[in-house]
Amino acid sequence: MALDYRKCAEQIVSLIGGRENVAQAAHCATRLRLVIKDNSKIDKAALENVDGVKGMFESNGQLQLIIGTGTVNKVYDEFLSVTGMSAATKDDVKAAAAAQQPAWKRALKSVGDVFVPILPAIVASGLMMGVVEALGKAIPSFADTDWYAFLDMVANTAFAFLPVIVAISAARVFGGNVYLAAVIGLMMVHTGLLNGWNVGSADAINSFFGVTDGKIPSWNLFGDITIGDYVLGSISRHGYQGHVIPVMIAIWLMCKVEKWLHQHVNEMIDLFVVPITTVFVTALFTFVVIGPIFATLENFVLKGAEWLVQFPPGAMIMGAIYPATVVMGLHHMYNVIEAGMLSSTGLNTWMPIASAANFAQFGACLAVGIKCRQAKLKTVAVPSSMSAALGITEPAIFGVNFRFMKPFICGMVGGACGALFGSIVKIGATAYGVTGIPGYLTINNPGVYTILLLISGGVAFGLTMFFWEENPEPAAHAVDAGATNNEPAASSGIGTDIVSNTVMTCSAGKIGQPVKGSIIPYTEIPDATFASGVLGQGVGINPDEGIVYAPMDGEISSVAESKHAIGITGAGDMELLIHVGVDTVEMKGDGFNTLVEEGDKVVKGQKIMEFDIGAIKAAGKPETVVVLLTNSDDYDDFTVS
Repeated sequence: MALDYRKCAEQIVSLIGGRENVAQAAHCATRLRLVIKDNSKIDKAALENVDGVKGMFESNGQLQLIIGTGTVNKVYDEFLSVTGMSAATKDDVKAAAAAQQPAWKRALKSVGDVFVPILPAIVASGLMMGVVEALGKAIPSFADTDWYAFLDMVANTAFAFLPVIVAISAARVFGGNVYLAAVIGLMMVHTGLLNGWNVGSADAINSFFGVTDGKIPSWNLFGDITIGDYVLGSISRHGYQGHVIPVMIAIWLMCKVEKWLHQHVNEMIDLFVVPITTVFVTALFTFVVIGPIFATLENFVLKGAEWLVQFPPGAMIMGAIYPATVVMGLHHMYNVIEAGMLSSTGLNTWMPIASAANFAQFGACLAVGIKCRQAKLKTVAVPSSMSAALGITEPAIFGVNFRFMKPFICGMVGGACGALFGSIVKIGATAYGVTGIPGYLTINNPGVYTILLLISGGVAFGLTMFFWEENPEPAAHAVDAGATNNEPAASSGIGTDIVSNTVMTCSAGKIGQPVKGSIIPYTEIPDATFASGVLGQGVGINPDEGIVYAPMDGEISSVAESKHAIGITGAGDMELLIHVGVDTVEMKGDGFNTLVEEGDKVVKGQKIMEFDIGAIKAAGKPETVVVLLTNSDDYDDFTVS
């Protein structure tokens, strides 16, 4: 009996709390995607029993109902008719789902979105910086060589110009011009400004500005107009090396200004007015507003830290909040505390606190790397943790721990425990500038220092392993919810040699090579639609033989009437399209023989189609086999091998 699309849509609307409980709705190849305002109003048990709904799961703030290829679009049309809503795209739904998240979750996601693309640069730099600094401390003579100077330059470039890299990535996230963002980032580390790492050094200030009072001069744009102690329009002439949050705020503002101007400036003068106005307004706000705010924060944190570290409970507090000051970009001024300690007592008791905090972030990040199942996350977390062990924590904090928050908090707890221990036993260092494992080169009691690292890293590691859970993958059982009783074919026709070659990977699983032949990027498929990626990312295969094997376990979701294309739904709701040849629908099945039907279950390596390469060529069609994961944008870790 044919499905009553109208009835199916009406039941869905009723069971999700009515039209007023739906923020946005769209559909993809097999699923109805809904953004729900109040999930408590959903009757999930009843939804799964609606005729036409084969399964359901929640992912990334969306309620996704599996309905099936060729049916979901009809149910969606009726859904729009019942609710009176307008059609939306998957991007509209994603934006609506994101808007439903709490503000702090949206902020964390933004930080993650900005940092994930730049992680290779800062992970590599972090590891190299740790090794170079350790070598310089271990072999003082090496620190005076040209090799050391060269390696130090190579290693710290990404961090010296971190605001530029962050600015470009942030512009992509917030939807602005990346070149204007690069200009803003470059301004924040301009050579005409004192390097931000030297803000607390009177000698560096005096040398750079030619002054003798150790105070950073200011530009007063509006003269001496004051509001209390604040001089209106005053700009402290120092850079923002090491800062992250100020850069992101600046680029977020830049994108808002740029978009507003594009909407309100006449197209005839847009090219001239928008860029210069955007840069000027952003620069003025960045240096006049953001600058004083963070300069004030630095002073408060510095004075508070100097007072707190005199007592064990205070050291514990600083061990906990130290990573938070790294996130804010305020940690570079701690060198002032260390220098003061060395000049007055000859012992730097701040270093064990910083080491405890940094090594705790190492422990938390390593736990994520060990516990996670996603290959892409593992390849980021493990090397980032090694960088943190060497004292360079930015890759671990921004790429992993702060992004998922729970590991970051576990690291704060571990840092507090280690710092408290260090303060009680009164260990210290004879120099400053290194923490973590390289800290052995300057610490006065290596044995006790080892215990401190074990406490801080161990507590953070254990807590993260216990409390942190990887985001759950879409339930595999959803695929089977409406499956037929058809069983996979027997072992005959198993092409294990072919499908063992993985061509795509995501958190839901691996997709093998379904056809013998040479692989090409999907962007080189001789069809504009496939090559654009609009139907999903994947690969093209120039076939050597006319046999298609199932590249993963799953269920046949569609078989084209012209037999040239097959859809497979796999674990985690992967939606795979195998399309043999380009424009071969026009061949109306000539030269194609499908061996499966819609609803059949298949196993990886099972023969599912035969086709005649000669017939395709004779018809004047490209024989390239298109293999696309049509919902590849659902997986943050999707990669093409």
